Amino acid sequence: MTSSDRAPAVDYKGKRGFDALMADRDGIFDRPHYREQVEAIAAAMVKALRAGKKILWCGNGGSAAEAQHMAAELSGRYLRERPGLASEALSVNSSTITCIGNDYSFDQIFERQVEAFAQEGDVVVGLTTSGSSRNVVLALKAAKKKGAIAIAFTGNGGGQTAEIADLVLLGPDGYAAIVQEVHQRMAHIVCDLLEQRLIFGD
Repeated sequence: MTSSDRAPAVDYKGKRGFDALMADRDGIFDRPHYREQVEAIAAAMVKALRAGKKILWCGNGGSAAEAQHMAAELSGRYLRERPGLASEALSVNSSTITCIGNDYSFDQIFERQVEAFAQEGDVVVGLTTSGSSRNVVLALKAAKKKGAIAIAFTGNGGGQTAEIADLVLLGPDGYAAIVQEVHQRMAHIVCDLLEQRLIFGD
């Protein structure tokens, strides 16, 4: 393929209208691998929760907000009345984040908490749109050292997290917002499947 055969690069930071922005999202939810990956992630979480284990979530920026969002769907409620589930985001304690960031480094803000809180059989979920956020990579490595199940919600080919994780939700290539939109939808489906299985059985 010559350079003249390639589609022109899109200037995502340039001026673009509504139709172009909608076109960015064409087909992003239609990848055939999502079903298998979501089912496997939901099954792993159900197994952990039934065994009295917990789910820890981490991410940066919008992914930190998503980690908190999904942790709350489980510890609070998604759609159905049921007992609260052991689920928490590692970005919520500002004293912990700033202490570790100051005394060690920002790269270790989640790793250190996984070392502190994760136990064998727990689930640690890292969300990173690039797949290579250093603090999420280290958190998943720490999870595996503790015998926890490492799950990556990632994109753009998967990056380092896909190589480390036991289970992966591989989102699309593209800028962060596009990947995050897939992560949110798929994570909501995980929460729904998980809640149904805990209430109604497999």
